[in-house]
This record gives sequence, C-alpha cells and structure tokens, in this order.
Amino acid sequence: MHMHANLQRSVRVNGRDIATDSEGYLRNLQDWSEDFARALAREENLTLTAEHWEVIRFLREYYQEHGVQAQVRVMIRHFTQVWGARRGSNHYLHELFPVGGPQKQGNRLAGLLRTKGEH
Repeated sequence: MHMHANLQRSVRVNGRDIATDSEGYLRNLQDWSEDFARALAREENLTLTAEHWEVIRFLREYYQEHGVQAQVRVMIRHFTQVWGARRGSNHYLHELFPVGGPQKQGNRLAGLLRTKGEH
C-alpha cells in the first residue's frame, strides 16, 4: 500500500466537494453524476464529446450488469461493432482518453473504481 494512495482529493461539483482518491477515482460510487464526469474531465483537460459519453455509459452499464469493470478488449469488441474498426480500435480509445487510457480515465470519469491490478 503506497502512502500517497490515501491522499484525499475532491472534485467541486455544483458547489459540493465530491471526495476522490489521489488519482481522482470516486470514494463513493453513489456520488457519481454527469456533472461529476464533466468537472473531473475539466480538471484533466478533456472536453467530453458524444463519443466520450458513449464510452462512459457503456462502462457504467457493463459494471452494473457484470459487477466488474470492462476490460479494454471488451470495449474494443463493443465499439468496433458500434463505430467500426478504426474508431473502435485500442489506438482510438486511447486517443479519446489520453490520461491513462479508456480503462483508467474512462473508469474514473464513469465513477467506477480503479481496475484490479492497477494499484
């Protein structure tokens, strides 16, 4: 356990401070809102497009259905079917989420926990 993992951060959402860990993952999954995603994205210098929201919604739905975070290859398979091979690719998903890729940054923005094995 790294000491810095305990550092609290917070993201200001509609005048409320929402607690996150040092990397921006929500402390309480119930605190998620679209405004939280927008506020965190702003801090990470990311402008959320319709595509980002599709990924965020997919991650949230997948987590609710399966109880685990979607692996990148699951995202690639899904978005290749929805968007076609180029935009569904690993490369494109990492372009959408440049701060840690779709698994880290995507899950942060979707209000999910970090994936196992990423500590």
